This record gives sequence, structure tokens and C-alpha cells, in this order.
Amino acid sequence: MFYVPLDELYLDALCELWNQELGERFPMRPELFQQNSFADKNVLQAGSWIAIDSATRRPAGFAVAKCWQEKLDVQLGKGVGWIQVLLVDHEFRGQGIGGELLTRAERALQQRGVQKIWLGRDPYHYFPGIPDESTAVKDWFAARGYSLLEPLENDLLCRYAAEEEASPLPQVSDGCFRLLTQADKEAFLAFLHRCFPGRWEYEAIHYFQRGGTGREFVVLERQKEIVGFCRINDANSPFIAQNVYWSPLFEQELGGIGPLGIDPAHRGSGLGLAIVQAGIAMLCKRGVRQIVIDWTALMNFYAKLGYSSWKQYAKYSKEL
Repeated sequence: MFYVPLDELYLDALCELWNQELGERFPMRPELFQQNSFADKNVLQAGSWIAIDSATRRPAGFAVAKCWQEKLDVQLGKGVGWIQVLLVDHEFRGQGIGGELLTRAERALQQRGVQKIWLGRDPYHYFPGIPDESTAVKDWFAARGYSLLEPLENDLLCRYAAEEEASPLPQVSDGCFRLLTQADKEAFLAFLHRCFPGRWEYEAIHYFQRGGTGREFVVLERQKEIVGFCRINDANSPFIAQNVYWSPLFEQELGGIGPLGIDPAHRGSGLGLAIVQAGIAMLCKRGVRQIVIDWTALMNFYAKLGYSSWKQYAKYSKEL
């Protein structure tokens, strides 16, 4: 066994390894892997490695580490690093390969000043934690100093009957729901910077950098001011968004909802639920009949709209 730095030359082989081990639950596409594990500027090359089997010259495992490296007026966590993925071929487990990959990732992150490592939850993440059914993986990381945090994160799913008509947009006093336009870009980013600085603002900045036109955001407007938003995704979105990562599991088009939020000054009157309903209505109008809401612990909130848990993830972190 020998180790080489993460290299896009191995993209197809790494996708094959992923799908061999995880494909039934989380089918990987080369374009998604390229987007999340190579194109992300926050990938830490010094901590991202591939274990190569000396006999076959094929990957036997790999790890992708990240820390904040972008020059944006956004901060996703000072002193925080992420291990996006650490995966070893089941035929090669028990030989210390995972431990070696983890050691290299942790060492490189520590050298960059990282004080806390999260498993998943990275910019352009695959998971907000370890898939909860992966008991052996959770035990493996726990034995290496990673601590479990409650509660579980959830991906939620709701299916709508093909013959079901799209619901009308909800009505709110002194306001309206509409799709964002390119002309709204600066006002929208200013709203996010004021009310939701951090990850949601970061994702919106990247959305426009990647050619987004606004069709992926439903906004609530009051007196010509944006006071709420809901992200909606479908097959025509400018890049693969997190709530449609696993769309190959579905025969028909998968849509996604989230993140979403209401200006704190306008909360307390049911607008959060209403903006989710507006997002659902917009997606259903486009013919989408299966919708995922990803990375949330708000089970009771979304249950009001018929959503239930589809996938669960356990949060793990480690202080260095």
C-alpha cells in the first residue's frame, strides 16, 4: 500500500469505490464528486490522500479534508476544519489504512491552525454527520476521540400524487411571495448578510457566481423589502444542490427545499411555514412530485406539511 495526494486523475476510480461501498444508499455521480471534492477551494491538499493498492494500482481508500481558504467576507468557522469523507474498501479494512488517512488529515488541519474538526458539515458537504445506520463507522471515530452531539440531523421526504394540483401561493397580510430575479441580487445578499450571515449567505454568493438567475429562491416581500427566503432546487439548477444529491435513487425528478428563513423582526406570525408552502407550490408547479428537505432537526415543524424523516445523521466532532 502506498499513498498519493488527492488528484482529479483518480476521479472515476474514486466514484467507483464510493458506489461499491455506499452506492445503494448514496449514489455518487462524477459531476457531484468533482463539484464537492475537487472544485471546492477549501479542500486542504496536504490533508487529502488516496491509499493505492500496490498490486492493482487501484484506490483502496481516500480522505478529503477541508479548512476555510476562500477570500470572501463570510466566515464559516474560525479555527474549524472538516473531514468531508473518509472511506476504505471493505476488503482492505482492518489494515490501518483508515487510521493512516485520518492521521494525515488531522495533522494537516492542525498545522493550519484548526482547533476543532467536524465530520461532514463542510462547504459543499455530502453529509451533515455520519449516516446514523453506519454503527461501525460511528464506533470507529468514537474510539479515535470524536464525540457525539445531539440531536440527530435529518433529511426529510414528502411525495405528492401525480394528479395532485399545485397549491396556490399562501396569502400574507401586507406582503407577497415571488421568485427572485437577477436584479434583486444585491438586495438579497444584503438581506442575508444582515439576517443570516455565514453558511446561507456563502451558498447564495456561490449560487450567483455559478450563474444563478434567481429562479431557485422564493422570497417574501413586504413594502418592497425582502423579509424572508426559501431556496428551491430542481434538475435545472446551476449546480447540484445538497437536497438533490441523491436524486439517482428516484425514478422521477427530485426537488429540494431549504435553507429558508424569516427576518427576526417579522417572525412569530406563521411566515416560516408559509414560505415553505410557497416553495412547495413553486416546485409542484414545475411538475416536481418528490421533495427533500435536508439537514434539519425541526421534525415537528415540517411534519405539519407532511414531511417525515428519510435519512438520519449523527454529529461528531473532535477538539484538537
